[in-house]
Amino acid sequence: MNETQTVIFVCLGNICRSPMAENVMRQLVAAEGLSESIKIDSAGTAGYHIGDPPHAGTRAILAEYSLPCIGRSRQISTADMHQPNTWIIALDESNKNDLLRLNHSHPKLFKLLEFSDSPLNPSSLDVPDPYYTGDFETVYQLVTAGCAGLLNQMINGQ
Repeated sequence: MNETQTVIFVCLGNICRSPMAENVMRQLVAAEGLSESIKIDSAGTAGYHIGDPPHAGTRAILAEYSLPCIGRSRQISTADMHQPNTWIIALDESNKNDLLRLNHSHPKLFKLLEFSDSPLNPSSLDVPDPYYTGDFETVYQLVTAGCAGLLNQMINGQ
């Protein structure tokens, strides 16, 4: 990996799915010794929870898997969408569409589950929102599979 890259995970409010993905990815990147080469962040498309810590369910599932829970909610910005070497990773189609309105031609805008081969994947490739479903375990499994696939793609020069 030649240049420093950034990954920003994006969901609606940046309190459940995207901070979960941020913290899972941070652990995977550290395990590969790439923390200086890959910067990890998360944001929401809406500003409902700016400054708030991740949802209690996200904190609990991360603790269950012995992962730290770092970060506070923020809203994605136009500047984020125009940073070089930045992967913008939406957690569902609705958020991807919101992101496309900020920058319709971002070269590295994907949905997280595009990188997963998990048999748990929903047919839509959307990570369900545990804020509404309460199913943080399934979301954790989906996020972990997606992050592993994304990191593999990044390491292999894609």
